[in-house]
Amino acid sequence: MVSLHGSEAKFKLKGDNAKRFTLKGKQLSIRKKYIETDTKWYDLSIEAQTGSGVHEETFRLVKDDFHKNRVIAHRGAWKNTGASENSISALQHAVRLGCQGSEFDVHMTSDSGLIVNHDPSFKGKIIHSTSFAELKHLKLSNGESMPGLEEYLTEGMKQNSTKLILELKPTTNKERAIQSAQKVYEMVRSMKAQAWIDYISFDYNICMELMRLDPHARVAYLNGDKSPELLAKDKLWGLDYNQSVFQKNPGWIEQAKAKGLTINAWTVNDPKLLQWFLDQKIDFITTNEPEMLLKMVRK
Repeated sequence: MVSLHGSEAKFKLKGDNAKRFTLKGKQLSIRKKYIETDTKWYDLSIEAQTGSGVHEETFRLVKDDFHKNRVIAHRGAWKNTGASENSISALQHAVRLGCQGSEFDVHMTSDSGLIVNHDPSFKGKIIHSTSFAELKHLKLSNGESMPGLEEYLTEGMKQNSTKLILELKPTTNKERAIQSAQKVYEMVRSMKAQAWIDYISFDYNICMELMRLDPHARVAYLNGDKSPELLAKDKLWGLDYNQSVFQKNPGWIEQAKAKGLTINAWTVNDPKLLQWFLDQKIDFITTNEPEMLLKMVRK
């Protein structure tokens, strides 16, 4: 069931899939006979009539078969698979393993392209001052090309079991940071990828801009310098902090839970620490050892 927002708007379902859904007031529900089908998602157009005119947009409504095991593969599943970090194959391995999420990093290139890589440079090329096409010619350690965001999302959207945890990297200044957030939002929206994406960033300006663009976006902050109270006040979805932050501020886990924030710890690879965070019942744990953590949660 989905709630549609707009105090004065009148909504109407349109398109080939409209018959599969009911709209009562502002509550959208799928009809019972379509619940148990093998279809992973439906594209549904919704028309909103408001005082300013008629607006129509198509959404992808995705069946929630996403895993709930708390395991987030850091830059995909690469360490024990032979894949390169942030590669398409690392994503595929994370999906095959059954991880709840696969984290990946996005930079904006000199010509406003969106490329998937962790570091701000690759093979001597500084990403923010290099074109998208030039970066695409470079090969990762496993022989794959560096993926663009569109390519990465296309692969990730072939399934509905593993979420895509999109980290938008900080850049050279606030203006460029805002631009990168807008570019990412536009691509995610145009591809109807919202159901797959959780956003994370070290840059608070990026977090706030993503939430301004999409108030329903799931956005978590990475830098570890803001309390759960401040994040809740700014209506973030969660805090996604290095493991050491929780060790220095042990009360933040319970504070975050009380504020309704999601909690992720990164990058946790030690078995004892993994178990400690499991015992704390936090929402997610980002690790380079997804195979080990999956065994632990499945005991």
